[in-house]
Amino acid sequence: MSIAKLSAAELRLTVDPATLDFADTSELLDQALPWIGQERAEQAARFGLRMQQPDYHLFVLGEVGSGRSSLLLEMMKQEALLRPVPPDLCYLHNFEVPEHPLALRLPAGEGRLLRQLMAEFAKTLQSEIPKRLMDADVRAGCERLEGAYKAEESAAYAELSAFAEARNFGLMREQGRMVFTQRDEAGEPLTAAKAMTLTPAQRSACDAAEEELRKQIGRFLELTRAKELLMLEQLAALRRQLLKPMLDHALQQIRNRLRKQIKDAVKLGLYLDRALQEVLASLELFQQGEEPDEGRAAALAELLARLRVNLVVDHHGSSGAPVISDDNPVFRSLFGSIEYEAERDVLVTDFSRIRAGSLLKAHGGFLMLHLRDLLTDEAVWEKLRRFLRSGRLQIEEAGMALAPIGAVSLQPEPVDVDVKLVLIASVEDFYLVQEGDPDFARRFRCKVDFAESFAATPEARRATAIFVAHSCRKLGLPHFSAPAVAALIEQTHREAEDQARQSAIFAHSAGLLVEAAAVARARDAALVASEDVQAALAARQHRHDYPEQRLQESITDGERLLAVAGTRVGQVNGLTVVDLGDYQFGFPVRVTASTHAGEEGLLNIEREVEMSGPIHDKGVLILHSHLAGLFAHIAPLALNAAVVFEQEYNGVEGDSASCAEFYALLSALAGLPLRQGIAVTGALNQHGEMLPVGGINEKIEGYFRSCELLGLDGQQGVLIPHRNRRHLMLAPRLVDAVAAGRFHIYTAELASEGMELLSGQAFGTLGPHGYAPDSVLGRAQKTLQDYRHACEPPARAAGRALRPFGRRHGEPRQRG
Repeated sequence: MSIAKLSAAELRLTVDPATLDFADTSELLDQALPWIGQERAEQAARFGLRMQQPDYHLFVLGEVGSGRSSLLLEMMKQEALLRPVPPDLCYLHNFEVPEHPLALRLPAGEGRLLRQLMAEFAKTLQSEIPKRLMDADVRAGCERLEGAYKAEESAAYAELSAFAEARNFGLMREQGRMVFTQRDEAGEPLTAAKAMTLTPAQRSACDAAEEELRKQIGRFLELTRAKELLMLEQLAALRRQLLKPMLDHALQQIRNRLRKQIKDAVKLGLYLDRALQEVLASLELFQQGEEPDEGRAAALAELLARLRVNLVVDHHGSSGAPVISDDNPVFRSLFGSIEYEAERDVLVTDFSRIRAGSLLKAHGGFLMLHLRDLLTDEAVWEKLRRFLRSGRLQIEEAGMALAPIGAVSLQPEPVDVDVKLVLIASVEDFYLVQEGDPDFARRFRCKVDFAESFAATPEARRATAIFVAHSCRKLGLPHFSAPAVAALIEQTHREAEDQARQSAIFAHSAGLLVEAAAVARARDAALVASEDVQAALAARQHRHDYPEQRLQESITDGERLLAVAGTRVGQVNGLTVVDLGDYQFGFPVRVTASTHAGEEGLLNIEREVEMSGPIHDKGVLILHSHLAGLFAHIAPLALNAAVVFEQEYNGVEGDSASCAEFYALLSALAGLPLRQGIAVTGALNQHGEMLPVGGINEKIEGYFRSCELLGLDGQQGVLIPHRNRRHLMLAPRLVDAVAAGRFHIYTAELASEGMELLSGQAFGTLGPHGYAPDSVLGRAQKTLQDYRHACEPPARAAGRALRPFGRRHGEPRQRG
């Protein structure tokens, strides 16, 4: 195939608004918004969300802006409505081991009911128990027991008093103590003066009598204390006996109100029984004394606090399963937490301070996370790995082991969590996890891969229009006319760099329709027109193209050398793309080559100074291989050659300039001048075929702007690979210039065809005696033979091949 010159119609796809079959997007609001161009991802997502088996979590791959999060979230909500409402989750005080609170699952709404009933039960205890303790039957029973105790105690005291009287001692009680005094024979208290007159025998007798009395008092106190404890126990038993029916009735009402069948019914029953025992064992705290008792009040408050219900997950009034998207999955928010409070230099807590995280809240439903957020926190990653392996979650407070002061430990009961994880990731991060943590990756067996582009069909264009309609309604924007939608669709082709495919990054389209709507509102239009879309695109470019403008001005100012007319030997204009992240543009660069006799081979100057990336180095190596193949019949070659991107100081990457480098090198070898008005882009393989390159539209437009600034003469244009024809979505202004014959787009399948266009000479075909002398390759062949003769004697160079190239280096910002 020879050189082809493209017509203006081939440079851009134009969408006919009449084929869209609507006047404006308001007519499409009643149609459901489909997954545009993502049929594969939609099927995979639905399969994964409905799969009930373990380890079928979803790994969602795609570019930012492809709708991977919003579309999955919408499908999760739809699927959640088909699932039952999961149970509530409560944490209760563990009366036997307070450090291990109990986890209790109840049917949806029952958790709130249990919390309410237990709060009412606590109020009932505070109001009814003091009343019941003051009832006549309770008081009569208590008075009977107290009277019997007092009678027995009085009789025992009378015996003790008689025992003391018989030994000349007076006995009395004083403020709860036993006080005795010794008397003389006359019954008077024995004073110190009288005691001095006693004989040693009398004194010994008095001491012995005092010792006997002391022992008798001790036996009396032990007896009365035992009887007092027995009385208190009997009083407590009596109170428990009289109050237990009331408490049983109150707790039975709680059981009756929780009518639904629950998995943890046995655990709830045991908890209520243990709560009953705790209350019955603490009835004395409910007795109200004549004076306030702070200690009793504090103990009562603590008892009632232990009866509270900590409802950590409440599904009251919910329909379907929960759907949660955690955009900040730190340890506490994802796995739950335990709150602590400083009290006397110690961190204290209890079951009521347990808080649920996203995993617990999403039990029975779906949880969306972003892989990048998880990879930044090693503690979160490790605990999530353990959870995926066991399916059980233990709430803990991260970092408590490193707390600066002592802390009361709390280990809530672990709970089983059934949740479907949806992990949003880039393709690069996905394969990073596949390689670095295969155990984690195997838990995500459902891969949902969002496409970057999709085939342009009438159905796809209709779906794009529906997307515009729904976006206008959602954002409160004026609707778009059919021509405006056609302009938006054309822009999706431009972003995809393909006339047959549309870009699936609809976030870009959403941004454009917002900006176009703003332009329409500025002129008080009821509908957005195609002119508004074009104006928005122009305004967006103007906001971002200052670096491009400065580079173009450097050409017109003469700072950067660029010839767009005439011919030069060993020189050609290459095309590059400058990528600034938020904006990319094309810019021409002069590629030059020089050759002379020698044995060093081909020198890539960018690589030698560490300003080229590995892909560019690969392209030069392929160029060298193709060049060596063309002249294999006269090998070995004696050649020193150098190729360089002139005035390029930021580095280059990519192989799309290998054709331009090849042409500059052949021109230098053959001594043939090349047309400077035609810029070149295209990669090269070892067989001399031109391969398609990226950024084709930006490259052509960048060179066109340079030609405009330097002056169009009707001879300028670009040479691109034939396989890039479908990728052309050039700006209308450039298309108009081509239609007027002021600029030209050429395509070629073989590099040889491009050389013929640039040099005006036949490329050359290998014959029995080499290449024809008047062909490009014939001239180059003659030069190479002269170089070899210049390097004689040949014995030293006979076994020497062209030297391989040097090291590979990092990736720069500008690609060829």
